[in-house]
Amino acid sequence: MYQISPKLSKLGLKSQVSSAPMAGITDLVLRQIIRSYNSDVLLTSEMISSEALKINKNCNVIDTDDLQSPVAFQISGHKPDVMTIAAKYLEDRADFIDINMGCPVNKVVCGGDGSALMKTPELAYNIVKEVKKNISKPVSVKIRLGYTFDTMNYIEFSQLMQEAGASLITIHARTRKQMYSGSADWGKIADLMKEIDIPVFANGDINSIDSATECLEISKADGIAIGRGVLSDLSLPHRIDTFLKTGKKLPEPTLAQKIECLKKHLNNEITYRGENVGIKFFRKFYPYYISKTRNASALRGLLVIEENYNRIMEILGEINCG
Repeated sequence: MYQISPKLSKLGLKSQVSSAPMAGITDLVLRQIIRSYNSDVLLTSEMISSEALKINKNCNVIDTDDLQSPVAFQISGHKPDVMTIAAKYLEDRADFIDINMGCPVNKVVCGGDGSALMKTPELAYNIVKEVKKNISKPVSVKIRLGYTFDTMNYIEFSQLMQEAGASLITIHARTRKQMYSGSADWGKIADLMKEIDIPVFANGDINSIDSATECLEISKADGIAIGRGVLSDLSLPHRIDTFLKTGKKLPEPTLAQKIECLKKHLNNEITYRGENVGIKFFRKFYPYYISKTRNASALRGLLVIEENYNRIMEILGEINCG
């Protein structure tokens, strides 16, 4: 069993596990399903543009419910005043305000947001300091190892974030240049753990109980954040949390259980978004749910173009789960 860090307990957390933010993925519906398995893991919203929130405060990205807590709402941007306005607006919904300084995608980085902030540490410091000064909730920061291999500054950068008032760091153990290629270097996180006092969540390549425990052993981190690894198994955060607390290894879901979860997820998205939008929004999830089925590629090809709900259910019913 793994003992939860007193530093996490001090922040009100009861789990060493969090779901990492993923744009267009970790919406209210997905978070609700993860929460249905486990009441303790830290949930994180999709990345919310502070500039977009300034224009439209009714976007569904900020939706939540009474069962979400503990939940972090993640904001992106590079203007301290706009980021502060966004944080203040979201404060009542959140247990943490998370600031994105790790997103590597071009459309985010080109605007000076996400991991581009690791190239402007002084600006990043000012953002965290201003946000922290104006809200009562803890501020966390999501970062990477650095922008490139030659400019890895994650230790100095994290020290600066701590100085600015951050209460927690989540670090994806790749550089921005790597995007999601290669392997996450969990050993680098162990170096960081020696240099800062606030808790650290390790992120990158965590897709099973075994990889989670290996990551914790190598990184010495206080906890782990699961990103893409959750997409083929929404019970994974719960199974990892259970193992860390009790040593009990719950079985992986069977294919039949995954298909049932797929149906529930799809139906909930339809209820939330309406049938037409819900079906189209859900297309991105099929490859993960059916990846281990026979003829997965052919099935995916059918499902991602199908717009008729009854036909989707027919296709899913034809999958051999034996």
